[in-house]
Amino acid sequence: MRSEFYKLEGAGNDFVLGVGAWARRFESEPELVRRLCDRRRGIGADGSLALEPVDLDRVRLGYRNADGSVGAFCANGTRCAARAAVELLGSNPKLLVETGWAEILAEVDGSQVSLELPPPEARPQNPEIVAPEHATALCLMKIGVPHMVVATEGLADLDLGLIAPPLRYHPALGAEGANIDFYEMATDRSLRVRTWERGVEGETLSCGSGMVAVSLVVMAENGTREVELIPLSGDRLTVEALGEPPVCATRLTGPARFIAKLDPSDEFLRDL
Repeated sequence: MRSEFYKLEGAGNDFVLGVGAWARRFESEPELVRRLCDRRRGIGADGSLALEPVDLDRVRLGYRNADGSVGAFCANGTRCAARAAVELLGSNPKLLVETGWAEILAEVDGSQVSLELPPPEARPQNPEIVAPEHATALCLMKIGVPHMVVATEGLADLDLGLIAPPLRYHPALGAEGANIDFYEMATDRSLRVRTWERGVEGETLSCGSGMVAVSLVVMAENGTREVELIPLSGDRLTVEALGEPPVCATRLTGPARFIAKLDPSDEFLRDL
C-alpha cells in the first residue's frame, strides 16, 4: 500500500491524514503529531487521522488531538476520513469507520459526508457549576467524548479565551475535563455554535460531536427532530434525530474537503 499524507478540513476543523507508513507513524509518534499540528512551526491542524483499510466496506481510524493525545472520537475527523477512504482507498461510498468510540456508519456524496452516530451514553446532566456571565444553562453529555453545552446570549462577542478554560478544567467535570460548546439560537432558528476543544486547548472553527451534543439538548427542549447549525467557520451542517432526543442516535451531515497533498520528498517532511 502506498504511503501518502494529506491535509483535509471538515467545516473548518482541519486535520493531517496519513495512509500506509504515515498512518502507522501518526498512531505511534505523538511528538510527530504535535510538530505537524503546530501552526507556527508545522503544517497546522486540530489533529491527525491515521487511516487504514480493512475491506471495501470498512476502514480503521486512529485519531490524535493537536497536543498528541489520543482522542476516542472526532466527528468532523471521521467525516474527513470517510471521504478520504472513498477517494484514496477505493472504499464504497457507504462504509463503516472503526473509531475509538464505536463503529460509525458513514455515507459519502462528493464533498458532503453523513455519519450515523450511536446514542449518548446517558441523559444530559446538570453539573453543580456556577454559570458564567451571559450563560443561561449548562448541560454535560458524552458523544464519544465529554461536552459541556452552554446556552448563551451575545455569542459573537464572547471572549472564549477568558470564560472557557475555567469550565473546561472545572473539578466537577473530573480529571479530563470536557469540551465546551457555546450556542445561541438565531432568528431563523439555526444554531450558532462556538467550541473550545480539549487537546487543542483553544477555539476551533467547528466541532462535530459538539454540534451533535448541542443539537440533542435543543431538540429535547423544543420537541424538534432536525436542526441546522452554523459554527465559527460559517459552514452549514445538519443534525437529525433518529429517535427520541436527547438519548437517541443521530445523523450529522456537512462538508469534508481536501486542502493539499503533501510531498514526502519535501525537505521539511524529510526531516521528520
